[in-house]
Amino acid sequence: MSAPSYYAPTGGHPGQDQLLTDRAIFTEAYAVIPRGTMRDIVTSYLPHWEATRLWVLARPMTGFAETFSQYIMEVAPGGGSDRPESDPEAEAVLFVVEGEATLTVEGTAHRMVPGGYAYLPPACDWRLRNTGDAPLRFHWIRKAYEPVEGLSAPDPLILNEQEIAPTPMPGTEGRWATTRFVDPADLRHDMHVTIVTFEPGGVIPFLETHVMEHGLYVLEGKAAYRLNGDWVEVEAGDFMWLRAFCPQACYAGGPGKFRYLLYKDVNRQMPLRLAPRR
Repeated sequence: MSAPSYYAPTGGHPGQDQLLTDRAIFTEAYAVIPRGTMRDIVTSYLPHWEATRLWVLARPMTGFAETFSQYIMEVAPGGGSDRPESDPEAEAVLFVVEGEATLTVEGTAHRMVPGGYAYLPPACDWRLRNTGDAPLRFHWIRKAYEPVEGLSAPDPLILNEQEIAPTPMPGTEGRWATTRFVDPADLRHDMHVTIVTFEPGGVIPFLETHVMEHGLYVLEGKAAYRLNGDWVEVEAGDFMWLRAFCPQACYAGGPGKFRYLLYKDVNRQMPLRLAPRR
């Protein structure tokens, strides 16, 4: 089996001879942020991170993401942070797409390479350094953990996609499968980050319409994605945000696999009072 492919942005700027037309879409129900928008001019920086810049794909705000933030981090050799998280209530998933890092969790060092996944519970002592000789790029997905009386917070997890067999969706003959890093029956977890894979010709054959909010980053391939009432074309490096109950479907026409990193909120009671508007 060939090693998975992971797309990562590298920045730069288009030339003055390029057209302005692109596929960026922002609506109340969904957004598509194409890879071509991830340029040098829209990078951000964070306190306590050295030799690091990032692209912010999603953040909680009115009319956009409500439950999570998602960054693509780019760390130069030797860079990183010994104080990466400023919010003690934040849990995180890291997913490496390029380069090599040493992730130290509660005093234990772990080598992270492409396909590497880490779940970091709230108030976890962690730090990260680029220990390779090339830029390190990884996704950092953050959520405010929702504690439940009688359930402890989850334990840290350090895994790699290549060590986990995807779970085929029933009745799809393996054309639609999900790589799960967390046991879905473990109710300590209030978010899941998975990898969804479609073989050429694979489809979501109905309009999914559900309470879970989604962030989808396309790791590999291309497809036609149905978002609310629209069909849009997406490719490796594009990001999609889907509001809760946004109808969605997919047709992966090929020629290769279509794969994306998927966030969703899970396993908690529905709040009966709307949060104050920010």
